[in-house]
Amino acid sequence: MENNRAIIAIALIILLWSGYSMFFQPQQPPAPVVEQQAAEQKNIAVEQTSPFTATNIEAVVEQKIDRSNYQEKLITVSSELFEMTLSTTGATIRGITLKQFKESNDEDAKPFEYMVMSDLKNATFQTSGSEGLSIPTDMPFSLADGTPTSVSVDADKKVVSFTAQTSSGLTIVKSYIFHADSYLVDVNVELINSGSTSLKGYFNLSLVSLDPSAEGEGMQNMYSFVGPLSFDGEELIEDKVEDLESSAKIYGENIVWSGNVSKYFLTIMAAGDSAKQIQIEKADTLIRNKFISPFISLDAGQKTVLDYTSFIGPKDYDLLQAAGHQFEFAKDYGFFAVLAKPLMHVLKFFYGYLGNYGLAIILLTICIKVIFWPLTQKSYKSMKGMQKLQPEMQKMREKYGSDKQRLNQEMMTFYKENKVNPLGGCLPMLIQIPVFFALYQVLLGAIELRHAPFMFWIADLSAKDPYYITPLIMGATMFIQQKMTPTNMDPNQAKIMLMMPVVFTFLFLNFPSGLVIYWMVNNLLTILQQYLIKRQPD
Repeated sequence: MENNRAIIAIALIILLWSGYSMFFQPQQPPAPVVEQQAAEQKNIAVEQTSPFTATNIEAVVEQKIDRSNYQEKLITVSSELFEMTLSTTGATIRGITLKQFKESNDEDAKPFEYMVMSDLKNATFQTSGSEGLSIPTDMPFSLADGTPTSVSVDADKKVVSFTAQTSSGLTIVKSYIFHADSYLVDVNVELINSGSTSLKGYFNLSLVSLDPSAEGEGMQNMYSFVGPLSFDGEELIEDKVEDLESSAKIYGENIVWSGNVSKYFLTIMAAGDSAKQIQIEKADTLIRNKFISPFISLDAGQKTVLDYTSFIGPKDYDLLQAAGHQFEFAKDYGFFAVLAKPLMHVLKFFYGYLGNYGLAIILLTICIKVIFWPLTQKSYKSMKGMQKLQPEMQKMREKYGSDKQRLNQEMMTFYKENKVNPLGGCLPMLIQIPVFFALYQVLLGAIELRHAPFMFWIADLSAKDPYYITPLIMGATMFIQQKMTPTNMDPNQAKIMLMMPVVFTFLFLNFPSGLVIYWMVNNLLTILQQYLIKRQPD
């Protein structure tokens, strides 16, 4: 029975460490108010169906577009942070390069191409509509006369506007507002009824991204969520890509923002009153977050304005917080966020002085160890004391083994007489667990560690150790630490527990090397502390 409990304990520990990101993810909110089945030709079916009532369905107005003299024009918008390529076809964004990040950590590596949309269907910020406001996603737009093909955002903000008109008389003015020193991109849309009859329907603005699994990111992001992410003001809503295969997800106006996230980067958008519903769907290898406006009715000569704010860039908590719209909640630190955020700030503070995130991790580990040194000291002393009393306790078990109540009474009296606490070795260690989990979350997805070199063979703290040296050292230090730790287990249980260093070594083989360095240094400091305790007189 004791051996069975030990095996169960090992299994629970393994699940706890390797499955933390699964167990401590934010709870999913209640199912959305509407969940419609995805049609075979989703891009047509969604346009024809009102998103609010199943009975309010009108035929889509077929727009006759004259493309005889149309030729696509591309506009490049550049700042110190990014370079974006805009197209007159659909007034969409066709490419995004983030200049502050590189494709690899090689010195001559190119700036990171966050999105490359060689095909129109991959373009993001797509414009469409339904019923009387039907707008083809490939609608030819025109630029204002004199608009340059290259725009530099070097101060304040720059605006790039596109204009188009449908055969029904709907004029669309779609403007992108770019800000200097910011990853924010505002989108302003004016819908003007230039015709003689009223126009009614829904306007849609869609963020488009590739399915993470299609990009080969499945294994790279096995420990963190990638895909469609929304925020309702209280909780994050993660929609798994495989769930979108069978049906689209539709959420109400309570959604603060929605978008798509990868391990280190994201594109999210807040629409405020400009969106009544948000539909998240998958078609082929594309994921579309469609922001659906409230019902719009425009008489001849009337217009309405819709405003959107997006963030396209790194998943950096400070930058997201400065952007507003509660974007910072996209950086999910999990259940122990209250501890993780200060730890991240301290890590950045140390980096500011050391200039090396590997050294910053080591210094942070030392600081945490110093803070918990008294608790750990008390824990090991308690375990050491309990170990000395083990022979007497075993005799009591043999004597009162058949009478559990008498055994418990005798044990409590024995503890009191010898001034020991059976929980004294566990509680101080349990107090440290939240800090470990918090730091685990910080190091697992910190964009600051992306392509950050340490020293010697470790050229990227966000990637696994290419030679598995640090995980093997970590496993060895864990084995030494375990051998030095006082234990009250019987020999069979002790042998089973010796498997733990092996199990943890295999678990950590593919973990980011920054996280492995933290665990390894923590083990070394624990070994030092145990050595000092053993040298102390009883």
